[in-house]
Amino acid sequence: MPELHRLQRRAFLTQYGKGAIGVAVLGPSILAACSSDGDITLPATGVADPETAAVTPQDDAPETTLEAAPDGQQTAALRWERVNMGFVSAYVLARGSEVTVIDAGVSQNLPVFDEALSAIGASWNDVGHVILTHNHGDHVGGLPEIIGVVPKAKIYIGEADIGALGSIEAAPINDGDEIFGLQIIGSPGHTPGHISVFDADAGLLVAGDAINERDGLVLGPNPDFSSDMTQGNASVLRLAERQYETVVFGHGNPIETGGSDAVIALAQTLS
Repeated sequence: MPELHRLQRRAFLTQYGKGAIGVAVLGPSILAACSSDGDITLPATGVADPETAAVTPQDDAPETTLEAAPDGQQTAALRWERVNMGFVSAYVLARGSEVTVIDAGVSQNLPVFDEALSAIGASWNDVGHVILTHNHGDHVGGLPEIIGVVPKAKIYIGEADIGALGSIEAAPINDGDEIFGLQIIGSPGHTPGHISVFDADAGLLVAGDAINERDGLVLGPNPDFSSDMTQGNASVLRLAERQYETVVFGHGNPIETGGSDAVIALAQTLS
């Protein structure tokens, strides 16, 4: 079973309900390939990475982590889980009982999504949104299968990439839009409509392929698979303007401490 991650919003009171479960910190793992290497051909299907750690709830019901909202009410904090398909990753994000899937990965990987959803105490019934960072096959190839299990979920993709989905109905999104409390950041260059997803309170950036990770370093978009590197480098500079502890990638391992510092270090090589 994959790792469970909970990101607490800064400066808010956190309360734990009965049956609280531990947080497993993501350890090093090896991807079968990373697009930042520039020497792979993306296959039609992916293979799940079996090197995962388990976090098992102690009670039947999953933990609910609450935070104090400005009006005195309480809302559930953001939880996230990586869906590791070996050479590419998708993510599931949850607040309370509501779930958003970011990227669909490649086909024949629904069981890996099942594990990630289970790790955050959720199921496909909780998924209301699917946000696609861009239209490349390793990020949208599994979309028909996901639609098959959550036919009522709303699909979103950057407006400039929407034509590549064919007959699949999707809502166009652009820089500055907000979905599920998540801010959309336009980060074109890898594709014309590439977007990244940001939660300022949780300190989380889901970068898609706008940036990549390899050996603990953040790299820019892979020029072998990117449509416009001038735009891509400009997007790196935009992502470096935000503050976040955690940054996760389509290709590479998550960085869970000092994420924005690592992106700033990359941006300084481009400016």
